[in-house]
This record gives sequence, structure tokens and C-alpha cells, in this order.
Amino acid sequence: MNTFTRLLMASGLMVTATAASAHAGHDAGTGFTSGLLHPMLGLDHLLAMAAIGFWSVRQGNTMKQITPLFVIGGMILGAGLAWGGMSLPGVETGISLSVMLAGILIATMAKLPTAVGGSLVAAFMVFHGFAHGTEMPAGATLVAYLVGFSIATLALTYAGRGLGALMQKTDHRAGRILGGVVAATGALLAAA
Repeated sequence: MNTFTRLLMASGLMVTATAASAHAGHDAGTGFTSGLLHPMLGLDHLLAMAAIGFWSVRQGNTMKQITPLFVIGGMILGAGLAWGGMSLPGVETGISLSVMLAGILIATMAKLPTAVGGSLVAAFMVFHGFAHGTEMPAGATLVAYLVGFSIATLALTYAGRGLGALMQKTDHRAGRILGGVVAATGALLAAA
């Protein structure tokens, strides 16, 4: 089975996967496990972080190198807003749109200046971070939860970068198709 076929199969599985599990299965414990699992159990969070990592591989050197900082910075800012009692309207819509727009960036192979790309990535992640912050289990230790979701976020971003680097060495059509699948999934999440 060639890389293109595997990518299409993986894309199909992502589209047909159920999305409603992002907010289930957290343990209260110290919060570390909850924080670690939260980004990985929701299709919306998983796709956004991996897609941003994938997209970052094709950016200029500065943007490529500092994308993980924009990702984690936006996540922590969003969580801090939630923990500070602030409100952020349209969180679920913002999360779905971030998935859709990240897919569009991949499909179009868009290259953005660092200031624009970094601001966009950080804005996407504020919505995800806010959701993580509001869904921290009662009794969880804030620092442990933060460390858990930070590790998971960076792992997903770097996994996306790895896939992006692999795809860059092969057929560009597969990357465009994957971007289209991610964008369509984001649109479906927004419509749900």
C-alpha cells in the first residue's frame, strides 16, 4: 500500500470518527491525566493541533521553528482566561472554525508571514485553551492539569509536523487532500 493510499484511508477514518468524546473520561486525581487526555480524546482538538503542526512544516524557517510556541502560548492564554473567570463567546464555533481554517491552510499550501501566521495560530489555540480551562475536573491540581494538556498539545503538534515532513517528501496532492478532509471535518463540526 503506497503512502497516498494510506493517507486517504487515514483521512477517511478521521472523518468518520465520532467527535463527541472530547469531554469525557477525565479523572479528577491530580489533573495530570485529565490534562493529558483532554486534547487527545476530542477530534476537534486533535485535528486542530496536528493540522497546525502539519501546516507549519511548509512555512518560512522562523515560523516553522516558533509555531509550537504560538500553539502552547495560545492554549495557556485561553486556559488562563477561563480560570480567571472571563467569558469567551463562541468557543465551540471558534474551535470548529480553527479546524476548518487549518485544513484550508494545508489544502492551499498557504505561506504566511510570521506575524500573521503566529497571530492566527495563537488565536485558534485561545479557543482550545479556554475549553480546556473550563473543563478542568473539580479537585484537579491546576499546575498538573496545565502540564498534562501542554504535553499533549505539543505531542500532537509535533506529530502533525512529522506527518507534514513526510508528506513534503512525497506527493503534494496527498497533503492537499488531507487539508481538504480536515477542512470538511471542521465544517461538519461547526454545523453539528
